[in-house]
Amino acid sequence: MTAARNGAPQRARPLIALPQRFSATASALRYGAVVTARALSAAVLRAGGEPFMMHPGPPEEAAGRLARCDGVLLPGGGDVAPHLYDTGAEVHDRVYDVDAEQDAFDLAVARHALAGGLPLLAVCRGLQVVNVALGGTLRQDMGGERADHRHRVHRVALTAGSVVAAAMDPAAAGVSAAAGSGREVEVSCYHHQCADRLGEGLAVTGRAEDGTVEALELPGRRAWFAAVQWHPEDTALSDPAQQGLFDALVEACRERLPLTAGRGRLP
Repeated sequence: MTAARNGAPQRARPLIALPQRFSATASALRYGAVVTARALSAAVLRAGGEPFMMHPGPPEEAAGRLARCDGVLLPGGGDVAPHLYDTGAEVHDRVYDVDAEQDAFDLAVARHALAGGLPLLAVCRGLQVVNVALGGTLRQDMGGERADHRHRVHRVALTAGSVVAAAMDPAAAGVSAAAGSGREVEVSCYHHQCADRLGEGLAVTGRAEDGTVEALELPGRRAWFAAVQWHPEDTALSDPAQQGLFDALVEACRERLPLTAGRGRLP
């Protein structure tokens, strides 16, 4: 704990690793950029975390670079290269923005976070990366513009008692799946791919009306983990349920602080 200027104690901000995305152009910059969605980092900051914008680099260095962090937020982005989950598959013509360096780094981050017990929130592409990291596959395209979830707001049914349901409605924490049918939430989506075969240990805890997997969890994992196919940052500023996902991640990370004392934390 650090002391505030008025003398009152101030809670330390857990450091949340947020891998950046490569961008060919960015406003006010002359060349290519590494970027993070402002709404995403703002949601982490509102939750009491410190967003650590992590530049993608050699995958073998991911573990060492994450050693200073208390948790991970895997964000959205372009498509994962199909050969990483379906060797020899023909690439669908709607697959876009594939970047080998980005894929290798994100997969290394996901695998280390999962193996190392770091709290992890995976968003959109992040969910897909986690699924692939655990041996799962993706549908390269959901069936064209009429079937995909780009620029779409729709409802998702959540499993009662799930990590996602509890984060989005703290009153539901501890409610078993047998105690009720769960709840529905309205979400903002932008994706044309989705999880197909699930990775090892993953369980579906949220589906769209059309059956698309919208939330994945790892039952029994001690460290906090949730993966959502939608973009909670889109509406987190005005929707406490969506902000709740970031709040839950940061709170789980804050619980680790006594175990990582001495490394220094930003107030």
